[in-house]
Amino acid sequence: MFAFIFFCISAVFGQEAANRRYPQVNTQHGVLEGLDESGIYTFKGIPFAAPPIGDLRWREPQPVSKWEGVRKADKFGPRAMQRPVFGDMNFRSNGMSEDCLYLNVWTPAKTFKEKLPVLVYFYGGGLIAGDGSEPRYDGESMARQGIVAVTVNYRLNIFGFFSHPELTQESPFKASGNYGLLDQYAALKWVQENIASFGGDPAKVTIAGESAGSFSVSAQMASPLSKDLFRGAIGESGSLLGNRPLPTLAESENKGEAFAMSIGAQSLKALRALSAEKLLEATARPDASFSVNIDGYLFQKNPVEVFKDGEQAKVPLLVGWNSEEMNYRALLGNLEPTVANFSKVVSERFGKDAKALLDVYKVTTDRDVEQVATDFAGDQFIAYGTWRWSDLHSQTGGSPVYRYLYARPRPTMRAEMGDAVAGLAGGVIKGEEAKKQSAPQATGAVHSAEIEYALGNLPSNRVYDWQPEDYKVSAILQTYFTNFIKVGNPNGLGVPPWPPLQKGAVAEIMHIDTLSEAIKEEHRDRYLLLESLADDK
Repeated sequence: MFAFIFFCISAVFGQEAANRRYPQVNTQHGVLEGLDESGIYTFKGIPFAAPPIGDLRWREPQPVSKWEGVRKADKFGPRAMQRPVFGDMNFRSNGMSEDCLYLNVWTPAKTFKEKLPVLVYFYGGGLIAGDGSEPRYDGESMARQGIVAVTVNYRLNIFGFFSHPELTQESPFKASGNYGLLDQYAALKWVQENIASFGGDPAKVTIAGESAGSFSVSAQMASPLSKDLFRGAIGESGSLLGNRPLPTLAESENKGEAFAMSIGAQSLKALRALSAEKLLEATARPDASFSVNIDGYLFQKNPVEVFKDGEQAKVPLLVGWNSEEMNYRALLGNLEPTVANFSKVVSERFGKDAKALLDVYKVTTDRDVEQVATDFAGDQFIAYGTWRWSDLHSQTGGSPVYRYLYARPRPTMRAEMGDAVAGLAGGVIKGEEAKKQSAPQATGAVHSAEIEYALGNLPSNRVYDWQPEDYKVSAILQTYFTNFIKVGNPNGLGVPPWPPLQKGAVAEIMHIDTLSEAIKEEHRDRYLLLESLADDK
């Protein structure tokens, strides 16, 4: 009898352990089986749209087909088609394919009825590279803070942003291009319909992203399609409101048609007959660049005008950029950082606008040039567009805006990394490619440096020799993010007070470093000038 009872008890506990090890959720498309990874349930490679292949290449994302039985969600799906333009990106994806519309969920839920806040994160990579499987975006650490974390794949480059008259004609919305952003919209709809099954609350969704991911957040805020699908937004370095005006649909169509003709594709049928590999290979050409456009569907008008007119998503926004988004070499090249060289380069590049620019980017001695040229290059690259987004939303968005400047430089690399150099995407470049890199040692926080700090993923990055101060900065920045995702406000116990921007008042910016504190905005004159120059284009 004792043996029988023991057997029964063992069977019950064994089944409970198995259920914990392989948690299951019932979505609208079928049952998913994930993994228990040290108390966090993970579900990877979840399809949120039909594979965009064959006749669905360059179509708005289509619904997922339902599946029978249990679908395993224990590994990342394929990443989007992309060339290895950033040698430092690190993927855990299951290869590369046009069939790439998958997302990943990390949840701390135990009953799946908790109604937890949700973070949906869009990766960076210039809209030409990146993947939701990259370790720096891993959602486990955020899940341990009580948040359901989601990373989303979306189409890139020619697969994600190609326009053509025939595509516009066949579209039920008479639009083409912007497929990558429409993928994100489809993912947000999936979250609304399914995240409750993972213990998340569809009414408590915050979208976030860095670089191209931050561009994407600003796009989803500006689009009438998406703006009601989330309650908060986080932008790290980038927006569509920069100094480069978006092309019209007609301009994008003309560029796409010219490109197609140049590679011998006389029709849409011929384009779709090309293999994904051939198309990807063609994007190595100098004339192969495909951008977001004002298509009349995702965007009814220019996102700048949307924000000016107060038609964007009226949600709290946490936004900022890094102290060294670009190095002074991006402006001066190999020229010495002198007053004469700085003035010469700005005059040559900016013509009639040079005098006004030199009046606000002032240098009086050669010692000033490195910092001012670094600021100038960073503003031109990405900081100005991010500032404009924050400034316009603070005026017309009817919701609080919290702006930061992230300034913590990464520590030196671990000794075993050898002669590797830091790459723009956040990792390292080795070998022959590393020898070509000649950028001087960064003295500030470079582009993408904050990601692991904000998402609590320093331990998974074994490139840098993280010090106690780095973990301190990470704890502060992740706490700000966590608070904001939970309640729409970064403030709380254990972190310095962070005031929102006040309309008509001097902005206070959270300066994030080993000593984090709110400081007065110092260079608004620079951004107001850049804004006036952008509006003149």
